[in-house]
Amino acid sequence: MATVDNSMVAHLPLFAGLTAADLAEVLREARSSRFAKSSAVFEQGTDATSFFLLLHGHVRASKTTPSGEQIVVRYVAPGEIFGVAPAIGLPHYPATATAVDESVVLVWPATAWPRLVARFPQLATNTLQTVGSRLQESHTRVVEMSTQQVEQRVAHALLRLAKQSGRKLDHGVEIDFPISRQDIAQMTGTTLHTVSRILSGWEQQGLVESGRQRIVLREPHKIFVLAEQTPGDNSTR
Repeated sequence: MATVDNSMVAHLPLFAGLTAADLAEVLREARSSRFAKSSAVFEQGTDATSFFLLLHGHVRASKTTPSGEQIVVRYVAPGEIFGVAPAIGLPHYPATATAVDESVVLVWPATAWPRLVARFPQLATNTLQTVGSRLQESHTRVVEMSTQQVEQRVAHALLRLAKQSGRKLDHGVEIDFPISRQDIAQMTGTTLHTVSRILSGWEQQGLVESGRQRIVLREPHKIFVLAEQTPGDNSTR
């Protein structure tokens, strides 16, 4: 098990308000684990035996509906806690977490959660703030799915990803992990064909560049304008 340099993680939101001694004690309960690209960190419906903090890489959280449809719930960026089913009283993971590139995580046993939050209440507060933020994001996406045309939904999805994990280039902002058009479709409740049509149109206008699992927003401001526009008759749901 690799050791973790406390100073490298002390600034993360999960550990806000903890002293150096507190942090050392919390980290003593964790182990470091590496996941290859496309491997599952945990799977939907399995026992929630651990919770996690992403140190390096990116993780996709996805759900499979009873009808077999895949939905991308969100992407986890470095520094974020995930798999917190034990913190919200769930015995099983509600989604599947998959490494989208080589990823390194800290893993705590679920049995450690009640003991840690009893000793360090700030840990529970910080986790609750993260869960609340994600719930708000989910509510926003539900409103988008219910009220917006698909072009707006795709624009909002790209902007969220760029804000979360964007890498500035001379000619725009690149989403800094592998992401496919199918992933975008599963995030926005539409089809691969529709997303491909939209992105191809935006490429012709010079708004984006997209290749195999790569998307660059060349004109983020214009994408923002598309996201906020009043839905037009020429967009497809």
